[in-house]
Amino acid sequence: MTQKAEGKARKRGVVLPLLTLTAVLAVLVALGTWQLERKAWKEALIAELDSKLAAPATNLPPRENWTRLDPARDEFRHVAFPAEFLAGEEALVYTSGSSLRPDVSGPGYWVFAPARLTGGSIVLVNRGFVPEGKQDPKTRAAGQPAGVVEIVGALRWPEQRGSFTPPDQPDKGLWFARDPAAMAKAKNWSTAAPFYIDQEAPAAPGGLPKAGPLKPAMANRHLEYAVTWYGLALVILVAAAFLVRARRRGA
Repeated sequence: MTQKAEGKARKRGVVLPLLTLTAVLAVLVALGTWQLERKAWKEALIAELDSKLAAPATNLPPRENWTRLDPARDEFRHVAFPAEFLAGEEALVYTSGSSLRPDVSGPGYWVFAPARLTGGSIVLVNRGFVPEGKQDPKTRAAGQPAGVVEIVGALRWPEQRGSFTPPDQPDKGLWFARDPAAMAKAKNWSTAAPFYIDQEAPAAPGGLPKAGPLKPAMANRHLEYAVTWYGLALVILVAAAFLVRARRRGA
């Protein structure tokens, strides 16, 4: 083989590895950039939630305005209103914990109950958390308030079901997603509200269900992930430089 032919063979031998390394490098840089974008998105989301949840409570919108509420704008809006819980009525939603209630940990249950407003309309209220073993209302009989109470909480919209969300068990009063419409239908609670209320106050007599303020506690490790992807890209870049240098020395 002539020297010229050997040179061409060496070039061909380095082109494919370099193309592969370039493709891998591009993917790693894209992943790192995506993580930085996710970091900015999550920080903006946390700031928005903090702002909404720190705002003073306003009156619950009247029923005639419920259809005009927008989840993108009104979810987590602080509201206050007088209402009376329907005695002996509740539904349980299983939870393993919540990124918005760092003061509770699962396994346990959210206790949903219908509350009658002064005008007669019904809204569903997530009264708070009870741990495993406290599903039966008889184990927390002191927690049922009597009469009209001033409820303070946040507007929430139905939880989206995931691919692995188990089917609900209405016959047992048990749900696996916060779906007020499904609960109301199964329990024959007459409600037209497209939302439910996450109750923050007042505290239940006896302490259960445990109501409390919502506070974002979302994991934000996107910077760490971005540094990892960019670090791997740097390793690939250094490897490519060594490959080219080794080929040139062998030329």
